[in-house]
Formats: sequence, C-alpha cells, structure tokens
Amino acid sequence: MFGTFDSLMNFSNARTRVITAENVYGEPGRGGMAEVSDIPQPEVARIGQLWENNRCARELGQKWKVRPCITLAPGSVNTLMDVDGPGCIRHIWITVNGKYLRDLVLRMYWNGESVPSVEVPVGDFFCNACKHTTEVRAIPISVNPTNGMNCYFPMPFATHARITIENLAEEEVKGVYYAISFEELDAPVGDCCFHARFNRTNPLVYGDDYVILDGVEGRGNFAGCYLTWQQNNDGWWGEGEVKMFIDGDTEFPTVCGTGTEDYFGGAWCFQKTFSSPFLGYPFGGENRTGARHSLYRFHLLDPVRFREKLKVTIQAIGWRSDGRYLPLQDDISSVAYFYQSEPHKPFPALPDRNGLEII
Repeated sequence: MFGTFDSLMNFSNARTRVITAENVYGEPGRGGMAEVSDIPQPEVARIGQLWENNRCARELGQKWKVRPCITLAPGSVNTLMDVDGPGCIRHIWITVNGKYLRDLVLRMYWNGESVPSVEVPVGDFFCNACKHTTEVRAIPISVNPTNGMNCYFPMPFATHARITIENLAEEEVKGVYYAISFEELDAPVGDCCFHARFNRTNPLVYGDDYVILDGVEGRGNFAGCYLTWQQNNDGWWGEGEVKMFIDGDTEFPTVCGTGTEDYFGGAWCFQKTFSSPFLGYPFGGENRTGARHSLYRFHLLDPVRFREKLKVTIQAIGWRSDGRYLPLQDDISSVAYFYQSEPHKPFPALPDRNGLEII
C-alpha cells in the first residue's frame, strides 16, 4: 500500500499532477499562468477561490510567482482539490500561520460522497495541535521548520476527489500555501479509502475511557492515531491502557496494551520527547496541571485488521495517594487514521469553534 523505492526502477502509466494556487486543477502545462491583474483566472473563478495576485511580481509578470498562495475569508469553505478519477493522492503539503491550526478544518470526499471521509482541524491532522508547532519525523506525517506540514498517506479514489478547507475564524486567513501531488491512473487501485476522524472530550468524565474511534462498520485497516493531552492534575498521567475492540468483541478487547507511553513506543514515563518513523512523543515533558502533550503512533508495518467493526479507546490514569490509580478528568483530543470500505457511517458532528479552541 505504501510503496517502496523499487517502484522508481519501473515504468508506469500513471500521470503525475500537482495542485497548487498556481494551478488549481493540476492540469498539464497550465502551471504559473496567473497574471498581475484584477481579473481572476477563469479556473480560479470556477473553483470558487478568492482572487488575489502577488504585487511583488508586478514588474516581472506572468510565470514569476504571481499567485503562490490563497486567502480564506472568515467563515468560508474553500475548495483545494476537485478532480475526476481514477487516481491516488501521494503527498499533501500545507503551511499556514500556526495560530490558526484549530481554526482551519480539512475535509476530504471520495467518489461523489455527500459526507466527508476526513474531517479534522488542520493542526491535528498534521500532529500539531497544542497552540504550537513542533517537528515530527514520522513516515506518513512530517512537520518541518517552520510549520511545513506534510502527509504521505496514499489516498486512492475511483471516480472523484474533493478536498475543502473551512475557516472558522472571525478574520480572514492570509498566506495559505498548499501543494497536493496526485497520480492520474488508468484503473482504480486499492480496496478501501483513506479516512481520518477527530474527537475531543473536555473534560473526560471520571471513570470513563477516552474514545479514539468508534462506530466504524465495514472492512478495513486501522493505520494509527495522534493524541493531544492536557492535564488537569499534577503528576504522571500515562498509566492508561489502549484497547481495541475488533469485530465481535464486547466487554473485553482483542488488543489490550500495558500503558500509554508503552503504546506510543516509549517506556517509564518517557523522561524526554522524541520523534521516530512510526511512534513519537514530540511535545511535552512536564507532568503538572495545565501541561500539554502530543503523541502519535502509526500502524504502517503492523496494521490492525478488522472485517466488520472497530472501536479504539484509551484509559486516562494517573496516581493518587497510597500508590492508588487516579482516573483522570483531562482534556483529550485525537485523530484516528484508517482505511475502510465505502460507504462509511457519517461521523458525529465536529465541535464548533468554541468546542475546538485550546485555551
């Protein structure tokens, strides 16, 4: 599914296309055609984006970085990709001012569906959501200086792909740069489609498990998750076990971990941050009330297979007096990345801007 360098040794009938603000449909031979003019390009008007051009190019004109980025109006939904298939997205790069990471929402729709298969705030999708940006050195998600956010999850589509970005802020967001690399194919590839679902519980009810993913019906593969965790108690917060209820599981899961830091590839309370190809704790370190932590694990070499249903949870456990566990009431949010057959069940409604805000 994720390919290897070996593919570079062979010819392919796939046609490479790249969508940017300079070529909004990724059409062959039509990149960099914007002119310094008050009249928008026809394709920009057709896709519905605001028209602005780079006055820095006024002496140079066409071909000279006239439209490298877009502006998002307050409360607007903007189309980034709208192409017919068959095809497969291979890489997405986005950068934007870090203060808007929870104000911008990515949605992805495959094959003409009316409900999104991906609905996640931009920062969370790229493993950055704690009112900061930090480097991530994972294989499917890479975040580099300064706030260059990259995704390498393959995203196949049979008939159509549409990606939108919504601006929940009460102000316009300038300087939204993006590049979406995809292949035009002769025939569809893959048995299932890429999905990503956001969740947040603030605060977690005392004694409840936090739900990373639930309500999945169909056949597919769980590909990993990203968590943002804000403490409401002092002390170590990561004693909880990850549990995966697969297909017919009811009270007891098939997969039961041994601790939060264990599932994310560390041990003994982490002691320091790290970022590696499949697992990471790229932000955190302090164990006190108000501290924030970021964690990711990607199941690329060890996907969790399900044939009918899947539910993924994590316990929130700290320590209280006399060596006793303390069920935590922390602020936890997550992104679940998975592939599944279509159609999929619609996701629960995304929280509004107040419900997303990190304070």
